[in-house]
Amino acid sequence: MSDLRQLRHFVALAEHGHFARAADAVNLSQPALSRSIQALEGQLSCQLVDRNPRGVTLTAHGKLVLEHARRLLAGDRALKNAVLQMADLETGELRLGAGPFPGARLMPQVLTRYCSAHPKVSVLLSIENWSELHQRLLDDELELFIADYRELEGDNRLDILPLRVHRSVLFCRPGHPLIGSAPSVERLLDFPLAGPRLPRDAHEGMVRTLGRDQPLSVQCDDVLMLKELVKGSDVLCLATWDVVAADVQAGSLAILPWPGGTDASGRGSAYALVRHASRSLSPAASQFVELLLEEDAAFNAAS
Repeated sequence: MSDLRQLRHFVALAEHGHFARAADAVNLSQPALSRSIQALEGQLSCQLVDRNPRGVTLTAHGKLVLEHARRLLAGDRALKNAVLQMADLETGELRLGAGPFPGARLMPQVLTRYCSAHPKVSVLLSIENWSELHQRLLDDELELFIADYRELEGDNRLDILPLRVHRSVLFCRPGHPLIGSAPSVERLLDFPLAGPRLPRDAHEGMVRTLGRDQPLSVQCDDVLMLKELVKGSDVLCLATWDVVAADVQAGSLAILPWPGGTDASGRGSAYALVRHASRSLSPAASQFVELLLEEDAAFNAAS
C-alpha cells in the first residue's frame, strides 16, 4: 500500500506539472521525486503520468488517483487537527470557505473575534463561488463554508443551515445620473451592470427582467473590486444590503430603486453554513460556528 509521503509527492507533481518544480515544492531532489512516483506507480500497477519534454500530464489512472489522494491527505490533516484540538484550541488549523458576499462582510467580522480568541489556530480562508466551494468541501479541502445555497439544496451529503436573509439592492456612486429617479429597465440598460456570478434562479430572473441573455456586463467575485469600480465610474452593481450598508451610511455609495419596486434579484440573499452531513466538526470549527451565529444575529438586530 502506498504511504502518504508518496501521495503528497504525486499531488505536488500533478499540481505543478513538472518534476523540477514539484521537487522544489516538497524539498526533494528531482531524482528522489522521480523514484517516489515510480514506486507509487509500481504499487498501484498503473501509469499515473505521461512524461514529455514540457513536463507531465495525468493519465486517466492518474486523475483517479489524484482525486483519492487529495481526500486521503485531507483526512490525515483533519485527524491531526482534531487530536491536537481535543485538549484546547492552542494549535492546529481551520480551513474555511466563503462566497463573495459573506466573504466581504460576515466572514471578516467573525474572524476578527475568532482570531482574537484563538490566536494560535491557523485559519486558511478561500473566497470563491458556491460551485467551487461545494467541490472543495466534498474533496475534504474545507471543513465548512458560507455561501449561497440555492444550487446546493437536495444534496444529501450536505448539512445546510440557512442564515439571515438580506435584501438584494442595486447600488451606484453618489452623483450617478440615475440618482433621484425611478429608472425604467430601458434606462438601466444605458449603463453597465456588474455583480458576482448569479445562482441559476437569480440569473433567469434577471434575463427575464432585462431582456438580454447576459444580464451582467461585468462578472466578478471580488466585492472590494466591484465597490471600487462603482465608486469611480457609472457602472451599476448588484449586492446584498449587508455588504453595502456601511458604505451607504458613510455616503460613499448610493442605492437605486429597482424597476417595479421589487427586490433587485427577486429573492434576496440565501446565505447558509454548509458542512458535511456525516461528519462532526472539529473543536476549532465548532467555536467558529458559535461566533458566526452570534454575528449573524447581531447584524439583524442592528439593521
